[in-house]
Amino acid sequence: MAHPNLWYPYTQAKTAPDPIKVIAAQGAWLELENGQRILDCISSWWVNLYGHAHPHIAEAIYTQARTLEQVIFSGFTHQPAETLAERLTALLPPPLTRVFYSDNGSTAVEVALKMAYQYWLNQKQQRRTFIAFEGAYHGDTFGAMSVCARSTYSDAFAPMLFEVEFIPFPDTFLGDPEVEAKEAAALAILQEKLQQNPDRYAGVIVEPLVQGAYGMRMGRPQFLQQVQQCLQEWGVLLIFDEVMTGFGRLGTTFACDRVGICPDMICLSKGITGGFLPFSATVCTEAIYEAFYSEDLSKTLYHGHSYAGNPLGCAAAIAGLDLLPQYEPRFAALENQHLEHLQALKDYPQVERLRVTGTIAAMDITTVPEGYLNSVSVQVRQLAIEHNLLLRPLGNVLYLLPPYCITDEELAFIYGGIRAILEKLA
Repeated sequence: MAHPNLWYPYTQAKTAPDPIKVIAAQGAWLELENGQRILDCISSWWVNLYGHAHPHIAEAIYTQARTLEQVIFSGFTHQPAETLAERLTALLPPPLTRVFYSDNGSTAVEVALKMAYQYWLNQKQQRRTFIAFEGAYHGDTFGAMSVCARSTYSDAFAPMLFEVEFIPFPDTFLGDPEVEAKEAAALAILQEKLQQNPDRYAGVIVEPLVQGAYGMRMGRPQFLQQVQQCLQEWGVLLIFDEVMTGFGRLGTTFACDRVGICPDMICLSKGITGGFLPFSATVCTEAIYEAFYSEDLSKTLYHGHSYAGNPLGCAAAIAGLDLLPQYEPRFAALENQHLEHLQALKDYPQVERLRVTGTIAAMDITTVPEGYLNSVSVQVRQLAIEHNLLLRPLGNVLYLLPPYCITDEELAFIYGGIRAILEKLA
């Protein structure tokens, strides 16, 4: 039963099935109130990198809580925040040197947008417009919604969103014969915009390689490399939203490692604490930081959060970074394992556009109409519970994003369940 005092996210309470009560979790498995165990195939909204209740992170939070649980981060500092910043910048490409803490993915994006806009303002340039990609999702706060594709998520608030220009995202899939043409068309639109009015644009924001919430739409490194070349030619900032893709999700530590380029800013959250605590960071280059470094107080970035740099969040993130090398062989190998399992699905008429990048595999369920509100999502979720799986399709897009602790046997168990579900959809 839905609790009488709770309002659940992304849920129409009048029509949604009753929520399922979870009482415990360990590794890749959740334990339900009725005693059933279900395998978490999506890392609980993509945050549990190393599985649930990892003892190393739990111990780090406990130890930190006995020393310093919270302190204002304006005018004060503390060792966990400094250590985490050092650890993060050591993993990121060298130009990314300055870490600004906030508390979730949406606010990490808000910070990046404000940094980019004021970066130009501090240099007496009025660059008011951002470029984003069709199909983008960057969060639910107003700035983040503005750079999202217009959809059910944001329709009610459309009159309140600031102006953004969108260009196509050349998403692709296994065996796609048109990907190069789609990439060329998108690049031509970008190049034309910048040629016509280069001083108009503060920056371009992109989910590198995988657009998450819009349906795990996947792109190629070559496209982003060409995007950056174009932006550098015209002096426009590049923002990578790695809220989902960071910390191994795409088979490398960050998407920028796989793409082989360094953005001007990167937004990090979700897996940063291994799924234990809300926390985020926006990391920028020293050149951007220098544009705010001034005796003129009007050039200050007047943005902050009560829990910015929270010591418990920092401790959890540091512990997560401790675990990253241990799990690297696993997250680096998952792409090939997904590909092997997807081979068994390629002849199923119920799915099409099979695709994989790193630890993320996805496919479209062949149903009409397509889109986020398609009822097949609820049907698959209910069938998945019957097969002891937690799956949460994005409309008609079925995807997997498992924690790195998943075993070969557990991954095979997931795909066996998917085959059984698809046969029931026939």
